[in-house]
Amino acid sequence: MGKELRVGIVGLGIGRLNAKGFAAVRRGRVVALCDLVPDKMDRVAGDLPGPVKTYTDYRRLCRDPEVDAVFVGTPNHLHVPVALEAVRRDKHVMLTKPLSDSVRAAKRLVQAAEAAGVVNMMSLSIRFGVEVQYLGKEARRGRFGELYYARSRSIRRSGIPDWDVNFVRKGGGAFRDMGVHMLDAAWWILGMPQPMTATGVAGARFGPRGAGYWQYHSVPRAFSGQFASDDYSGGFIRFEGGIGLQIESFWASHQADECQMELFGTRAGARLDPLTVYSTKKGKPVDKSVRLPKGIDPFERMADHFVACVLDGVECEAPLRHGLVAQQMLEAVLKSARTGREVRLDRAK
Repeated sequence: MGKELRVGIVGLGIGRLNAKGFAAVRRGRVVALCDLVPDKMDRVAGDLPGPVKTYTDYRRLCRDPEVDAVFVGTPNHLHVPVALEAVRRDKHVMLTKPLSDSVRAAKRLVQAAEAAGVVNMMSLSIRFGVEVQYLGKEARRGRFGELYYARSRSIRRSGIPDWDVNFVRKGGGAFRDMGVHMLDAAWWILGMPQPMTATGVAGARFGPRGAGYWQYHSVPRAFSGQFASDDYSGGFIRFEGGIGLQIESFWASHQADECQMELFGTRAGARLDPLTVYSTKKGKPVDKSVRLPKGIDPFERMADHFVACVLDGVECEAPLRHGLVAQQMLEAVLKSARTGREVRLDRAK
């Protein structure tokens, strides 16, 4: 392989941001785009340096010998088929969250990617954001002592996606769209403990009746009538060692917009927004506000790390196996919501 990583982007919704991330890093170059809508490809190609090939069939992109790696940003149910094709063609692969629309498909992909020996990575913009990175590094150097509990949530007042019906069909939903970000980020900060059990509630209180859509948009009955997923979910995951995580995700609600996390440790605790560390010194409470420089855009940070994994052999910090564990946790919460019972989780294999 040469001195740069040549990347093909499949799916130009979230793929647009990832394409910009790869184009911004020194050793990354987007050489191909794939989408069913040619206008999307034209718009993204216009923002990229150099010539870019365009495809409407992901299989043709994956066969292109000038593509070294493939980013998958399609609807959830297509993540595994597209990524498997890339792996079969010996391409390195990065996927947007969630890994899949089911645990079974997620396991199949992880096993194939690991067997092929290609670099495989999740695209997780919350985990790679500057605030979460700070909290994770502080946790690993022992600032919080033993982290034993966390709360993590993402709440929108009116934010059901209305630009692609796959968001609201079976296999989509608020938890797989937003909640997985907050679940993954909290789990990573906690040190990625082994999940043991999950319990949860979930449902759709806004979307099926045409309410709560993106920025209060009105949608036709033909769209809202296809709602077969959750527009809210809440759950509790118990990990080995008695660690607990409360997780919530709302696409629509009568609450203020919020992306929040709270950490509870034996030496200190923390809050994501505004970024604050809480501790006690000499018998008195100490609240320290943390101001961080803006830093690198998370999509650029992820692209740079992926390139380094491929070209330099750097160990991947967010392999697809992490996505598999997150998939198991979120599916367990949703299963508990359906059955009304606690769900036990097995170790990812």
